[in-house]
Amino acid sequence: LPDNVSIAVIVMICVFIASFAWSWGPLGWLIPSEIHPLETRSAGQGLNVTINLPFTFLIAQAFVSMLCNMEYGVFIFFAAWIIIATLFTYFFIPETKGLLIEDVHEVFAAHWFWKRTGVVAHNKDLDGRPS
Repeated sequence: LPDNVSIAVIVMICVFIASFAWSWGPLGWLIPSEIHPLETRSAGQGLNVTINLPFTFLIAQAFVSMLCNMEYGVFIFFAAWIIIATLFTYFFIPETKGLLIEDVHEVFAAHWFWKRTGVVAHNKDLDGRPS
């Protein structure tokens, strides 16, 4: 790459890392820890780590090849994924601010999409009453 393009790439990588670390980066750890009830939280986080780390490795390994082949297009590629993630979050992740972590699953169970899919079950006591 020419010197001016190389400098621009380094600046764009730094801006992306800083922006990602303050915004989307922690969500891959935060959302899974909130959506699982207490009984399955540790298993859910274990599954999250098991899936997250290999994909992070793959992205890191593929980035240089993508940069060489796509040049600045690699940043458009990742920006498109940020737009998709933003739309997904806006439409499918309910606000959980101010809730106890034990009550978050109820918010997901009442959400227009997750309620329809049956993915989120309501937490019930042994006698069948909602807790």
